[in-house]
Amino acid sequence: MPDIRIHREHKLGLAEARKIAGEWACEVESRFGMACSTISGETSDTVEFTRSGVKGRLIVAADHFDLDAKLGFLLGAFSRTIETEIENNLDTLLASHGNAKKTSAARTAPAKVQTAEAGKQPAAKKVAKAAAAGGAAKRGSRGA
Repeated sequence: MPDIRIHREHKLGLAEARKIAGEWACEVESRFGMACSTISGETSDTVEFTRSGVKGRLIVAADHFDLDAKLGFLLGAFSRTIETEIENNLDTLLASHGNAKKTSAARTAPAKVQTAEAGKQPAAKKVAKAAAAGGAAKRGSRGA
């Protein structure tokens, strides 16, 4: 299952962060049919959300938000789009309440492999090139 992880730091305090989390939960319930529940704590809250193909939680603290979500097989194909939508939604809410500091999201879903050395390619590309070259060589040898 692909994972989505988003971290946003802020300087809003817990009371204001709770308001933002409440707005976020209402929005995802209405727009995406999520079922949300909030577990309140002394120093942080947890908003749990779920629907078919998605399960996750939003940790709400006085100085940051941490969102973790697991996507099922069908929605996993759209993980980048879903992650971008969540980021935009959360960033918009944070911007409307004050400043927030973005930090890079840690992806646990497979990422594209980038190599430092020229000429090195991910294994999938090597296999595809070899298959294409082999197919062309075979086609050429049949006609000879």
